[in-house]
Amino acid sequence: MTEATSRWFWLWDAFFVVAYAATTVVLSTETTGTPAGATYWSLALVAVTALAYLALGRRIARKETGGPLRVVFAVVVVVACVTAIMLRPSAGFALFATGSMLFLTVPVRIAVTATVLMAAVPPLSVIVNFGIETDPNLGVLIPFTGLMVLFAAFVGPWIDRVVNQSKERAQLIEQLEASQAEVSRLSREAGTAAERERLAREIHDTLAQGFTSIVTLAQAIESEMDTNPDTAKRHLALAARTARDNLAEARAMVAELTPAALGSSTLEDAVHREAARLGESGMDVTCEIDELPKLPTATEVVLLRGAQEALTNVRKHSGASAVAIRLRAANGSIRLTVRDDGAGFDASSGHTGYGLDGMRARASEAGGSLTIHSGPEDGTTVELEVPV
Repeated sequence: MTEATSRWFWLWDAFFVVAYAATTVVLSTETTGTPAGATYWSLALVAVTALAYLALGRRIARKETGGPLRVVFAVVVVVACVTAIMLRPSAGFALFATGSMLFLTVPVRIAVTATVLMAAVPPLSVIVNFGIETDPNLGVLIPFTGLMVLFAAFVGPWIDRVVNQSKERAQLIEQLEASQAEVSRLSREAGTAAERERLAREIHDTLAQGFTSIVTLAQAIESEMDTNPDTAKRHLALAARTARDNLAEARAMVAELTPAALGSSTLEDAVHREAARLGESGMDVTCEIDELPKLPTATEVVLLRGAQEALTNVRKHSGASAVAIRLRAANGSIRLTVRDDGAGFDASSGHTGYGLDGMRARASEAGGSLTIHSGPEDGTTVELEVPV
């Protein structure tokens, strides 16, 4: 049984309690010419049907058991109820409970047949015990039997359909709840994956590049300490500054703040600093930035990370002697262009590396685009465009 069905099943329990209590009261208070022993046996048999429901019928109705036990339960209930009615016709009140039990526990055709047969027992019992002409209740029992037959033939199957529809709806509700739980789980996993991807891009675009610069500077310092101490000191200062910037980026990342470079200055200043840092390596760097409108922080982050990644690639891979940086507003968007005169690469191969893939993902998330023009020995041009 589904969880939704079990929540209302107590109503059946309450109905059976009322039906059996009413039957017991009627049997105990009715005064007829029937021997007292018949009353006691009838009460005992009604109690047997109630105990059979508690011990077995309830579990069958709740789908906790079934198979041959359904047949055993139906036989016990029908035999006990019919015998009780034969002993005392007023035990027919138990038919309200017994018929409902059968509709809950056995196939509807069997339940209809058994209920119709049991409904014919009360008038038959009166005829057997008192004769057809001596009992005035016979005129009441025959219409009652007709009503029970109609109930079994029409109302019973209708109730069975309603119960089945309720079960189907309950199953659909549980499936919907399970689907919603699955959607929530997948949403959480997608959110976790997206956050992991974001952190990977942040680490690659900031900390990894900074550490690469520090390693490169350390190697240069090692070779310059004896031959060119002034240059070594300058590179040492640059390494220290890069380390401090990395530390600031790490703290900002942990606190989920904007990049440290944007925390205390404008986008224009941050890009100029990145260009100056690259120029300190001996490369000829030009940086042109137009007057920019007020930009959302998310847009500034995309542009700054794009500039950092492009300049890192120039320093690490291009072998260029000159690089030009241009940041300008045009046609409702901001365009960052980084062009170098280095070795270039085959941009059509599709193997652009994680850094450029991260740039492309950032641009796409911001509603923008990334374009790369490059060829062997032909330099590289990276264009990052995001809407304002």
